Amino acid sequence: MVLCFFLVELIKEQHHVLDSRLAPVSREITDNRARTREELESVYRKIVSYVLLRSGLGSPTDIKVIREATAALQSVFPQTELAAFLSLSKKEKEQQLKELTMIVTGIRLFNKDCGKGGEGIDDLPAILNEAIPAASHHIDIELHASQQLAYRYTALIEMMHQDKNADIELRQTVLKEALYNVRQHEAFLCIILSDVITCAQEVEMMQKEFAAEMEQVNNIVKSKTAVPTSLVYPIFIGLSNLWTSFQDEILVLSFLNNLTVSLQQFLETHALIFPEELIVPLLEGLVIKSDEERLLKNADDKVNPADFVKEEWFFPESTINFSQLLLQYHGFCAYTFAVKDGLLIPGNPSIGVLKHKERYYSFNSKEAAYAFAKCPDKYIKMVAEKAKECAELIQLLELHHQFEYLAPYSQVLHYILQ
Repeated sequence: MVLCFFLVELIKEQHHVLDSRLAPVSREITDNRARTREELESVYRKIVSYVLLRSGLGSPTDIKVIREATAALQSVFPQTELAAFLSLSKKEKEQQLKELTMIVTGIRLFNKDCGKGGEGIDDLPAILNEAIPAASHHIDIELHASQQLAYRYTALIEMMHQDKNADIELRQTVLKEALYNVRQHEAFLCIILSDVITCAQEVEMMQKEFAAEMEQVNNIVKSKTAVPTSLVYPIFIGLSNLWTSFQDEILVLSFLNNLTVSLQQFLETHALIFPEELIVPLLEGLVIKSDEERLLKNADDKVNPADFVKEEWFFPESTINFSQLLLQYHGFCAYTFAVKDGLLIPGNPSIGVLKHKERYYSFNSKEAAYAFAKCPDKYIKMVAEKAKECAELIQLLELHHQFEYLAPYSQVLHYILQ
């Protein structure tokens, strides 16, 4: 959620930066008082430059790009109309510059599609079609590595939980901190992957819209020497807006890729703290279970609602939109976390999800579910107390509502996005 909000802000900021960079060029046009032929020609060239800079379609210094953009502009805004343009108010001129940019952009994209132009225009849909799967694959690799570490740490902590000597306690504490860190890493990678998937869906939808718009304009201009501007201009503007959206998705994907790369250092740190020569001997003889294996183990041992009087339970086979239930603690078992001193074990919703005070809880076993249901507030308090010792758990377990007195969540978001 935080990342999605940030990506929206990222796009807005990028558009704001573009507006700021274009402001001097825009002022040179809108504040101009050209009278002579040479002065008017100079203003027209500046309009061409403005159109190219705002559209991002080719270099404004490439002569072929300039010629193509100039020809497209002349078809909708001949130089003879400059005097009328300059007589408009500043606000009207600024608005017309933006509209001209979109129309010219649409024309150039149409010409590119027809094979009659498109100089300097990158094939953004093709670039995205190649880049998105590559980004997903990279994240999957990082996610797998992160999860494997989590499974190892969990197995070791479970084993050490049986031994209470001081040395083991120290190791267990360090391992739990490592587990929290790697689970945070996993959670963040999942968010990034989700955003990449959303990006893919957006791009697929935009490509269909773009193809439909292009087909529509092709049908309108086919075998016609003159076409009403009222028919084609809106389509050209639509093509331009879609192309801007492609540019935005390129920006988003680049940001997500860079973010994934920047997170690699966390896994590298784990390799330094727990090198293979230290970890492998400790794992000898242990069964390392993945989250999926843990879910399958207890999937059929469900809670029996008849065993409870007041408690309300939800099950996948009888609850509409069951997967949309917002599970507390990022889906980890609250009871196990509370009684095993902060051990993170994923809950299994198919066992039964408990509703308590309008919040939903999942558990890693039927026994854990029954124990928690007897006194939910007790274990909820224990989780909160543990989170006070490890502040990173507030974010990982999504405990913001319990710590609003420290800082409002909106304020936390503000700091995160700085």
